[in-house]
Amino acid sequence: MNADIKARLASLTDAEELSRLNQEFNGGDSRPPAQIIKSLNTSNELVAVAEVHGRIVGFGCAQSFDSFCYEEPQGEITELYVEENARRKGAAAAILSCLEDNLRERGVKDIKVLTGKGNDAAIRTYEHNHYVIDDELLLKKRLGE
Repeated sequence: MNADIKARLASLTDAEELSRLNQEFNGGDSRPPAQIIKSLNTSNELVAVAEVHGRIVGFGCAQSFDSFCYEEPQGEITELYVEENARRKGAAAAILSCLEDNLRERGVKDIKVLTGKGNDAAIRTYEHNHYVIDDELLLKKRLGE
């Protein structure tokens, strides 16, 4: 792993950079830093960031949840983004490692990831980090407003 890359859980002071990176990743309307701060304060979500020389270059999000169906908590990586100029240098691996460590502390033993079937770069990144393609199928439905 690149020694210049550090991953850690996001802090409230990262809201501006998280807003910028989320805009690059998801497009659409920009999430105001105040909304991000509120989410970081109230959510069960884990948000990790990768820094290179103190500059945030990527983020990842994860959830853990309990279900009566399973003995241990379940985990899911829900987002992973690294800006273009920082890719292929270990930032995604550092973010994943940080999220995995924190999920492990929550008792999670298995983690799921959902990504686009045509997102070859993401699939390679996850496989390089020991994630295995499963045979599950995603179905979704948007509930009316």
